[in-house]
Amino acid sequence: MAWKAFKVELRLCTPLHSGWRKVGNLQMTRPYVTGRMLWGALTLRLTRTAAGSRSATDSKMYRDIGKLVHETLAFTYFYPALREENDFRIFWPWEDEGGFRRRFLSSYTGTALIPSANSAAEGTLHEVEFLSPQAMDIGEPVYLIGYFIEESGCPLNWREALSATQLGGERSYGWGLVELEGEPMEVKGHQLFDDAVTFNGEGVRPIISVPENGILLAHALATSSLQIVGEVEPLVGREWENAPGDRISHAAICFIPGSQIRQKTTFEIENYGLWKMKGCET
Repeated sequence: MAWKAFKVELRLCTPLHSGWRKVGNLQMTRPYVTGRMLWGALTLRLTRTAAGSRSATDSKMYRDIGKLVHETLAFTYFYPALREENDFRIFWPWEDEGGFRRRFLSSYTGTALIPSANSAAEGTLHEVEFLSPQAMDIGEPVYLIGYFIEESGCPLNWREALSATQLGGERSYGWGLVELEGEPMEVKGHQLFDDAVTFNGEGVRPIISVPENGILLAHALATSSLQIVGEVEPLVGREWENAPGDRISHAAICFIPGSQIRQKTTFEIENYGLWKMKGCET
């Protein structure tokens, strides 16, 4: 079984809310795009395309296509980048948190209204944080850079699906719109993210190797064997059972992106882009 990696460059066209946590009235965003977000957006677009003129409300169709995406595709997380001459520079949120927030993050404040009283509804004031489609300090377009990893014989037209998709929350307001910047480029060697990690496509699942003192670029399932310095958090999400978001997924305890590996470690990319230490049962 062989996997091929493709570098994907997405232009962020509208604000992107990558749901994280709530602090007071502020709904915070993650500073990157998770594999779960990519899987959900791709499953939605592929299912609606497959439905054609029919109503795309069949939960079985969503489950079947979502399962096929899990089986034949894998993703890295996607990170904000700016164009520099003929290439892109990725900005890692953990390297300069303050500078990253000033350049890429903003927020929108809103409230529900009572039309009859021409006033705001009590207790509905909220603020939604987002990744800005333009750098806040220099006004340059923001891109999202990452990798799609395709199994040999993958039947899914994910390239076409990516050309017309939205990521994250607040999509009914037009948020999360991305455009494919050129054709995805097959990785000829084994290096991803400018040599930050190494890719091997010869396993049952795609394999990522992180060097000693390297950085996690996705959530990694926490195990006692993993020699790592960083924070952990439970990952949960809403899933489609009989209706959108009607089931809460099992919580996976993970080290967060930006954690530092103490020794060279090999991971398999599991469903939703999660990294699992190779040869380790969780």
